[in-house]
Amino acid sequence: MTCGHCAGVVTSALQGLPGVTDVLVDLTPGGVSTVTVTSTAPVSAEDVDAAVRQAGYRLA
Repeated sequence: MTCGHCAGVVTSALQGLPGVTDVLVDLTPGGVSTVTVTSTAPVSAEDVDAAVRQAGYRLA
């Protein structure tokens, strides 16, 4: 992710997952950004990966 718009797209995608209550993106333009997902139930790595890929990005 390189900008706030990118972070917003990923945030929206992850917020669409069942149980997700909060998404925090620590944006590092030109580097590896960190995303923290808070949920009421476990969210599978596969679901997170699919949501991020659908948004046009990939996990590092």
